[in-house]
Amino acid sequence: MQAKHYLCSVKRRYFIWFDYNGGGYCGWQIQPNGLSVQHVLTNALCTILRTEIELVAAGRTDAGVHARPMVAHFDFEGDFPAGMDLVSKLNSFLPSDISVRNIREVKPDVHARFDAISRRYEYHILLHKDVFRHEFAMRIYHPLNFERMNKAAKTLFEYTDFTSFSKLHTDTKTNNCKIMQAHWEQRGEEWIFTIEADRFLRNMVRAIVGTLIEVGRGKIAIENFRKIIEAKNRCDAGSSVPAKGLFLVTVNYKDDIYVD
Repeated sequence: MQAKHYLCSVKRRYFIWFDYNGGGYCGWQIQPNGLSVQHVLTNALCTILRTEIELVAAGRTDAGVHARPMVAHFDFEGDFPAGMDLVSKLNSFLPSDISVRNIREVKPDVHARFDAISRRYEYHILLHKDVFRHEFAMRIYHPLNFERMNKAAKTLFEYTDFTSFSKLHTDTKTNNCKIMQAHWEQRGEEWIFTIEADRFLRNMVRAIVGTLIEVGRGKIAIENFRKIIEAKNRCDAGSSVPAKGLFLVTVNYKDDIYVD
């Protein structure tokens, strides 16, 4: 008797890179009482590919935070529809505040969150009124000493426990992070704080920026900034700055994760 042969579709994993303006969303993650980026992008993928899709992102951004880009992975069985440019199709389907950059196949066991080597954020501030940038930067109304702020930022490299800059009552197992970059620089009319680490705690960047601004105003001494870190007490740090000035700008991975 001749053996029967069955064709079996192969499930493949893909990375998707996409930008979003977070101003109109409750954050990345699906929430019961708000529109999330995850919901909108997942719905677009499910509609176009005509199957259930689960998106797993490299991290969670809070309400109002932007990304350029965020990275997520999803699995799809078989091949994409013949002749379809999935990136273009998604961009024609998605609203104007979400844009897909690229989709690329990765190895089946690669995870967008757990295999990320580092993530980099930028926080933007303005020292004067700008009608074209006010939605994406925090306006500062008083002089800041950026030299002092950069000196304080350098002390972040000496520590790994950043409990003082973490949102309270989170479900994380550890508050340890390895910071690789932390500095202020002027670009045109904006001052931008760049920070890169292997991981970030909830609200961490906004709390650090808020505390550094207090250093720049002369309300917190550089040595006291160090004491705030060592205290491991969120109440000792400065207020969190508004979400609108925060951008996720890079998620880094090893080069060997891709199939082609």
